[in-house]
Formats: sequence, C-alpha cells, structure tokens
Amino acid sequence: MSIPYELRIALRYLSARRKQALISLISGISVLGVGLGVTALFIALGLMTGLQGEIHSRILGTTAHVFVFRASGQIEGYRGIVERLRGIPGISGAAPVIYGKGLVSSAARSSFVTVKGIVPSEETTVTDLGAHVQSGRFEALNADETPPPILLGYDLASSLGVGVGDVVTLMLPEGRLSPFGMLPMRARLRVGGIVRSGLYEFDSEWAYVSLREAQRLFDQGADRAGQIEVRLKDLYALESAQTRILGALGPEFTTEDWKHLNGRLFTALALEKLAIGLTIGLIVVVAAMNIVATLILMVMEKHKDVAILVAMGASRGAITRIFVLQGAAIGAVGTAFGSGAGWLACRVMDHYRLLRLPADVYQVAYVPFKLLPGDAAVVVLGALFICLLAAIPAARAAARLDPAEAIRYE
Repeated sequence: MSIPYELRIALRYLSARRKQALISLISGISVLGVGLGVTALFIALGLMTGLQGEIHSRILGTTAHVFVFRASGQIEGYRGIVERLRGIPGISGAAPVIYGKGLVSSAARSSFVTVKGIVPSEETTVTDLGAHVQSGRFEALNADETPPPILLGYDLASSLGVGVGDVVTLMLPEGRLSPFGMLPMRARLRVGGIVRSGLYEFDSEWAYVSLREAQRLFDQGADRAGQIEVRLKDLYALESAQTRILGALGPEFTTEDWKHLNGRLFTALALEKLAIGLTIGLIVVVAAMNIVATLILMVMEKHKDVAILVAMGASRGAITRIFVLQGAAIGAVGTAFGSGAGWLACRVMDHYRLLRLPADVYQVAYVPFKLLPGDAAVVVLGALFICLLAAIPAARAAARLDPAEAIRYE
C-alpha cells in the first residue's frame, strides 16, 4: 500500500535540515507544548475522578442508601417494619437506628459527638461499619457488661487520647428533671473498638452504641427506633425504591436518600472537575498556536517548492492537505507523548499515594488517581482536533500562493 505523496512531502518537510533548524526547533516546542497540555489534562481528570470516586465510595460505605422516618416522630414496633422492608423487591437490607447528640469526655479533653445506636448484626446488611473497625471488635456492642461498650471514630479517639478498654463519659443534653431544672444525663462507657472509615467527618465526630443502650440513653421505649436505614441492590434506583417503600408502609412514613443528602457535595465536585478540565485544556490551545507559527514559517521557507508543485500539476487541495497533515503530525506526536506520560503519572501517583490532602477539608487523606477511558478519549480526540484546526489557516495561505510570483526572483 503506497503512502499518499502529500503525506510523504509533509513528513519530509518536518524532518530536520541544517537550513531549517529554526523551524525544526519550533516544531519540537509545539510537540512538547501539546504533550504537556495532554499530560496535565490526564493528571487533572484522573485526580478529580479519583477524588469523586473515593468520597462517593466512602460515603456509601458508611451511610445507608435510603432513610425511612415516621412523620409523627419515633417508629414504634420497628421490628415488624424492618421485616416488611426486607420483603420489598430491590432491598437487600434494613436496620433500625437511633441518632442523638452528646458530649464525650476523657481525662484529657472533651468533644461533641453524634451518637448512633445500632444492632450490629443488622447494621452489617446496610453499611460497611463492621469492616471499618480497626481495633477492638464490632461485636463488642452486643456485650451485656458494665460500663456498656461504645465504638469511637479514629480521629475522635485520638483527640480524646483513649484506646480500647479505656472508659469515657458521655453527657447528653436531655436528662432528668430536678428542683434546679433539667440536668444533663451522664453515662460511663467503655471503649470497645475504634472505627476508621477514612472520612474525617465520621471519624472525628461519630460514636456508636448498641440500640438497646441508645434507647436507655435517649429515653426511648424498648420497641422504638428513630428511623430505619435501607440498602438497595441498585443504589441508583432510588425513585422506584422509595415509591415501593411508601406504598408498603403507608402515608405516615416519609423517606430520604443518599443522593439528595449529598447532592451539593457531588455537584460541586463535578463542576470543579469541569472547570479544571476547561482551564488546563487552554494549555493545548496555546500549544496549538505554536503549530500556526511553525506552519507559517514553513510556508515562507517552502514557497518556491510550493510553486514548483503547483506548476507540476498539484492541485490547491493537495497543497492544503500537505500543510494540514504537517499540523496533524505535530499534534499526533505531541498527543501520543502526552497520553503516555499522563497515564504513567496517574499510575505512579495512584500506586504510591503521592497526593496527600488535609482530611478536615477534603474528607479523605489521600487521592487515588482514576483515569476513565472515556475521559482519556475525549482529551486525545480534542487535542487532535484542535491541532488540526490550527493547521488550516497556514495551509489555506499556502494554497493561495501564485507560482509565477513565487519563482519570479528565484
């Protein structure tokens, strides 16, 4: 299969010659600019995709997909409600919980916490909390002992200076009524385990007790739960699942889902990814301007050759294709170089976890780099298209050269 002569001429013009050293240098700079732009885009998109995915997976591993409430208050007879929910198609698990606020303190310091009362065997069907227990035992919450057990988040335990086996004091704002007014309730609890989910918000502010203990602490009946959390087989089938749940339980119940609760966070991350992609994409556009300069210099250097080609019968379209192919070749080499460098950089930074973040700001301590094939394809095709467009003005100028004027003084 023979190579079209336009491509052979285009590649020959790009090859280095002593008298074309400046043009070759500018061509190399153009290739480097395109490559660096593509590399930067690969890294930026890999970073943002990895950050989104990490926060997404950690949130869904720590919280349920759907939350069921009774509009009038506490859910009485929660055991029957849980069994009904588990029988609904599309639901893989359901668990009763009680939430409350308190102040946990040790000999070192105090910290406000969100207390979650759970049934350990049922909680594992809804969240991955059991897998996040770093030290101690998740099943310690089942123990009937004095003081009762409590699980603390990793950063919370670190700030309190406590570990497994230590005793902490939990103070609740609503306690018993006395002649002096409402006195806060105090309870001594023994640390049964340390939970490390990887999300700073949970690891620094959450504590977990058994549902039985939460009912006692928050003065709830033995058959009451604050809400019921549900896990779906398809976490994106939220609307249909909530319709089935409300249809089975009746109008006195209402639901909330993970997407609505975290919608602002995921929307902000998506907009940030788009903004970073567009901003860094301007590097490729700037690099494409070098291609324009390279081809204009090439046209000025090769005006006699162009005139001879036209005189020998080459069409204006063939002349245009020669210089367009030059721009495309520069863009292809730069894009190939940048794609390889960007992919390698993402793999290295992901493997060695080189990018660390302040966990109290971004919720996660490090960012995995996940470059999606679709994102990579958009970057590659976009870079090639921009480079192709950049070659058109110089190519059209070359096609308009008058061969008689070009060789008159040669």
